[in-house]
Amino acid sequence: MKFLIKKSPDGFIKSVNDEISSILNRNFDSFFPEYIYNEAEELDKLAMPVELHEKEKEYSVRAELPGVKKEDLDIDIDKNHITINAKKEEEQKEDTKGYRKSEFRYGEFSRTVYFPQEIDIEKTTAKLEHGILSITAPKVSAEKGNIKKLTVN
Repeated sequence: MKFLIKKSPDGFIKSVNDEISSILNRNFDSFFPEYIYNEAEELDKLAMPVELHEKEKEYSVRAELPGVKKEDLDIDIDKNHITINAKKEEEQKEDTKGYRKSEFRYGEFSRTVYFPQEIDIEKTTAKLEHGILSITAPKVSAEKGNIKKLTVN
């Protein structure tokens, strides 16, 4: 016994369209590979990977910021978090036989790191060397901090 399956023309048209797009993408991507825009790759260029280490008396934060200058950094400190704001500008020019290529990228990005314990804002330091931002944030001790004991009446 044979069964009849009713197919909609929309499904057929969609599958043909997908197949044609796939063939075109495979063939034309090989002709112009360096000019294809990859959004994930562009976002990675503006990402800020961060490492956080907790030591006995301090927190250590390291952020990867290649190509960012000290004057393009803005760091805000609060009692339990640090916010790193950065701007990055990059320009590339290339002159080769018969053509000139020029690209310019810029962007602003931010990252906030939260601490489980209060930090000493006055003693927190930051240093930028070779594209690595290092922040040392001493912990506030319980007797020094804004902790107050309440008596129950």
